Amino acid sequence: MNLHLLEQFVALARTKNFTRAADELHLSQSALSRAIQKLEDQLGSPLFERKPREVVLTDLGELLLERARKILQLMEDTISELSEAGRRGRIRLGAIPTIAPYFLPGLLSHFARRHPDIMVIVQEDTTDNLIQRCSHGEIDLAILAQPVIARHLEVEPLFEEELLLVAPVAHPLATAKSVKIEALESFPFVTLNEAHCLAENISSFCRRKSVQPVTVERTSQLATVQELVALDHGVSIVPEMARKIDTSDKRVYRSFAGEKPSRTVAMMWNAGRFQSRAVKVLMEELRSLRRTPAALKK
Repeated sequence: MNLHLLEQFVALARTKNFTRAADELHLSQSALSRAIQKLEDQLGSPLFERKPREVVLTDLGELLLERARKILQLMEDTISELSEAGRRGRIRLGAIPTIAPYFLPGLLSHFARRHPDIMVIVQEDTTDNLIQRCSHGEIDLAILAQPVIARHLEVEPLFEEELLLVAPVAHPLATAKSVKIEALESFPFVTLNEAHCLAENISSFCRRKSVQPVTVERTSQLATVQELVALDHGVSIVPEMARKIDTSDKRVYRSFAGEKPSRTVAMMWNAGRFQSRAVKVLMEELRSLRRTPAALKK
């Protein structure tokens, strides 16, 4: 038994699917299957019950999962402390898909110039998975949107971001300086699927305003939402950070009149784990955005 086998076992236990776990680990499905079989052979008993669409931990698997997480966390903390002693830094940073491609490039580019000795490894995932991975010590820090319900984890707001209407350039709403939220009911609506917290954020705002957009398409990527809007499939609501990097002339963005939909971007970490100098430096960099809002416009 070695650490690589334990890491692969923990990934499969969390995803409950060989394909998803293999993709996450950058392995072939057959290689992951052989690794798990090797681990089961060493223990002399199955760790998973194989079902048509998922795998479920056996009683032995549940016991090993608890121990494996502790072993891996101890190893990660040891590496972090030794790296600290050697003045080398490594951060495993998680982020949700509606933040990672829009916010992280600028942040990490600026951070790398100021701290070239610190390596940041980005892991993109959904809110629920980031909470799990942060709880189990698989990531050091996460950037996500509130609300976040996470026991034993610290969540600190960073900044609030406006959500904007995006419409095709020739759309009737494109000429307005601001749009009433009620106008959405007159047009097809394109949005993210329910796995994304942004979708619930938008739905919650619309429900509070007694507005029911007619959703015609759902997708898993915010960039796909923007492309569907450009193809005149409908209108949508997206974060302002997505507008800031949009160079297309096929879409326009408008604020809503009156109360504006928004989301609060926050960072999350496990206060019960060792926080290296590198992690603390990045956390302070993120806090500086809150102290100087103008930095968000860069």
